[in-house]
Amino acid sequence: MLQSVWVGFLESLEKDKDKSPVIPSLLKQLYPLELTDEAFVLGCENIGVKLYLEKKIKEIERGLSAHLHKKTSIKIVVKQKKLKKEHQEPLLTFQPTMEDVFVRAGLHAKYRFENFAVSSTNNVAFAAAQAVSKSPGSSYNPLFLYGGVGVGKTHLAQSIARVVLEKKPQNKVYFCPGDRFTNELIEAIQEKNTARFRKKYRYLNILVVDDIQFIAGKQTIQEEFFHTFNTIVSSGGQVILTSDRPPSEIKNLEDRLRSRFSGGLIVDIQSPDFELRTAILLIKAKEKEIELSMEAAKIVAEQVGDTRALEGTLLSIYAKTLGKKEGIDLEDIEKFFRSKNEQKKTKITPQDIIKAVCSYYNVKQSHIKGPDRSENIAFPRQIVMFLLRRELGLKYEEIAYMLKKKDHTTVLHGSEKIAGLLIKNPAFKEEVDRITNSLTLSA
Repeated sequence: MLQSVWVGFLESLEKDKDKSPVIPSLLKQLYPLELTDEAFVLGCENIGVKLYLEKKIKEIERGLSAHLHKKTSIKIVVKQKKLKKEHQEPLLTFQPTMEDVFVRAGLHAKYRFENFAVSSTNNVAFAAAQAVSKSPGSSYNPLFLYGGVGVGKTHLAQSIARVVLEKKPQNKVYFCPGDRFTNELIEAIQEKNTARFRKKYRYLNILVVDDIQFIAGKQTIQEEFFHTFNTIVSSGGQVILTSDRPPSEIKNLEDRLRSRFSGGLIVDIQSPDFELRTAILLIKAKEKEIELSMEAAKIVAEQVGDTRALEGTLLSIYAKTLGKKEGIDLEDIEKFFRSKNEQKKTKITPQDIIKAVCSYYNVKQSHIKGPDRSENIAFPRQIVMFLLRRELGLKYEEIAYMLKKKDHTTVLHGSEKIAGLLIKNPAFKEEVDRITNSLTLSA
């Protein structure tokens, strides 16, 4: 009743062409609270509007009295208008940006398809990732990417999630390292709140688990992930997994999970070749606005086989030129590696080389100095001989004495064999480069 009286009064004001348009617009901010014999009580949320209208109160009272056909006074009070719960809105509404959406999903800004370098070692994985991003839940589910450190597994997995969110920000997407899944479940069990954990994971549109091998051997974790996996896939969601090895080689993984993981597409991402490392380096330089020529990038790519070490090497060289020149030239790179090699030779010991080779080929250090001539021992021993000669400049006699060999010709033969293989076999050269880089990083 009160509302209809007030609305009728406002409509009558709008029809009166002689009235100032300011007052009707401000009067619309008032709402009726009470009608008594003494006054028409109106509520107002803004004290500024109240103070202004009180200056015009006599004029407003005359208009309202004429509309009601009786003398009426007006009283304005500052009071929050009560809305029905379903219509209430916060005074400040927060609209998250796309970056907010990505951060909430656990995605990093640097991982995008646009800055992923493609070569023959990863083109199948790249094509599969793009296919999944275009049609999640229907193409290759799950998508299982595996390979060594720094080959781009995480980059591709996050790029898929980013594209899905860009198309539809409402999608529930989450990137989760394998150890985080484990830790969150343990916390949920301790707090007796597994329902919240399941609500978070089982209703996702896209679940990305990085390094899934970490759940192997943990019975409760595997049980929970099995049901999470089934729930997401059966509801049309997409699961993306990364690992350092294929499902068939993950020890202590339950057979039913191994079966699920093998039911989609399994893609092996090989270590990046020389061309890919060069491309990655040029991309990194462009992102960081560092001037780097193709020839300079090639020299760095030849020296550094580990993709994760590429960026660190680039920044180290750039730091030495900062403030002296705009970009990085060939002289800067040659000077950097010359200094690095000199430092390495003074810090690296023969024992460091033996330890690095044994660690890489999973053999005992005692066997390297022992009499065993089997291929799985003799070959790493020859690599040790070669590296002791190349990296530390030791004489053949010194190496023979160190490895308990009677004749230095054995060392000569072993070193020459490895040197020949490095020229003929690029894959083997990458293995030796990785061992050498591990020495440089630890020195």
